Amino acid sequence: MTDTTPSDVQADPQTDPVDRVLSRAESRSGVRIFGAAQALQAESTADGSTTDGEQWDLEARHALRRVAGLSTELEDVTEVEYRQLRLENVVLVGVYAQGSLADAENSLRELSALAETAGSTVLDGVLQRRPHPDPATYIGRGKADELKDIVAAVGADTVIADTELAPSQRRALEDVIKVKVIDRTAVILDIFAQHAKTREGKAQVELAQLEYLLPRLRGWGESMSRQAGGQVGAGGAGMGSRGPGETKIELDRRRIRTRMAQLRKQIREFAPARDAKRSERKRNTVPSVAIAGYTNAGKSSLLNRLTSAGVLVENALFATLDATVRRTETADGRVFTLADTVGFVRNLPHQLVEAFRSTLEEVADADVIVHVVDGHHPDPAGQLATVRDVMADVGARDIREIVVFNKSDLIDDDARLVLRGLEPDAVFVSSRTGEGIAELRAVVEAALPLPAVEVRALVPYGRGDLLSAIHETGIFLSQDHEEGGTRVHVRVSPRLAADLAPYAV
Repeated sequence: MTDTTPSDVQADPQTDPVDRVLSRAESRSGVRIFGAAQALQAESTADGSTTDGEQWDLEARHALRRVAGLSTELEDVTEVEYRQLRLENVVLVGVYAQGSLADAENSLRELSALAETAGSTVLDGVLQRRPHPDPATYIGRGKADELKDIVAAVGADTVIADTELAPSQRRALEDVIKVKVIDRTAVILDIFAQHAKTREGKAQVELAQLEYLLPRLRGWGESMSRQAGGQVGAGGAGMGSRGPGETKIELDRRRIRTRMAQLRKQIREFAPARDAKRSERKRNTVPSVAIAGYTNAGKSSLLNRLTSAGVLVENALFATLDATVRRTETADGRVFTLADTVGFVRNLPHQLVEAFRSTLEEVADADVIVHVVDGHHPDPAGQLATVRDVMADVGARDIREIVVFNKSDLIDDDARLVLRGLEPDAVFVSSRTGEGIAELRAVVEAALPLPAVEVRALVPYGRGDLLSAIHETGIFLSQDHEEGGTRVHVRVSPRLAADLAPYAV
């Protein structure tokens, strides 16, 4: 258990609060396996490049920023439409077992980055070493009292736990600390709610939030009152309205379940349009490549570097949520698609995996998966394991996978040897400088499935459309121009082979 007092909290205001928490934990254990884990890339090395386009979406996202210390609240409290505008001040709390300090460091830093991405200021935190979280208050009653003093000393209004709290744990901790308590799952859901832009993305986020909220409804005052029967019930309706009735919290649960059913139906209605696009690509035998990976690993930057797509790029967790599909070509002219997907994170809420299953179908239906890993992150093995677990959940375990270590411009030779030991066949790239992009493109093109049917044909000069189709989806093994037309030896799809059948030789 770490020793933390209010005087410690105010000792050095210039020190990063997460560094202060981790240094206290380190002083107890005496061991630090990894260096300070950086969930976000340093701003000095995160500058955008010309391949990322104009970034209008990023400019719009930054157009309105909340500023700490400024208030628009009026003295006259009757003007209720004017509210105080401020950042939430939060305190982090985590529990780690013996020998897992390195994981606790990475997880706490990641939680700090998540909290800042959601729009809060991290003031301090507590790390407690214990075999298992306390089933009542997560950190134990004594530590909860200590946390209450820290929250009061720094003026925090929210406590964030580095796990998914049970509803009973959250209520018990709030009763002790007297401020709002949320968990890691709630923070991730909040970020998704802020960044969702499309109708489908917003519906998926709302469904995940309602699934999370349903078991956590809490009755306050009239929320536990019942619909009274007799003359006092139902507005004095008298007969027909008697009985105990439902409590308001039961009514709320029923409304939530009804809304969840509506959202599931709405998400299913988006499927035909997405399936139509996917079936058109399959009908024309256009191979698909999905870019998957940990959040902030550089997936969108890599897509922009490969296709000049101009999708939003930001040094933040879960900057992009909606799948982006772009068309590109191989060196020999074959067309294929690249799809940027939502990023993953450790302890990704299962509600989000279920709600975003339709979006993650882009990964499950791909011919090749480009698995992007942040090579500069202190725990790349953890990123690999996390993403592969989620890919297994959506049925993408057996798809050809190309591991890409991004941000190679920040990796020294010793780190490259360690990463090469993790994945001997991995490709090292830098979406910032362009290093390794040509090698990656060659590896992806070699992994694309080859057309199935081999055809020899003499194509008349009047059927240039067939030659164009071969260029887009097939492979030329040989090509000669003769008096009667173009003699070709090609590999094509069954559909195109049927079109070439009348000219077969």
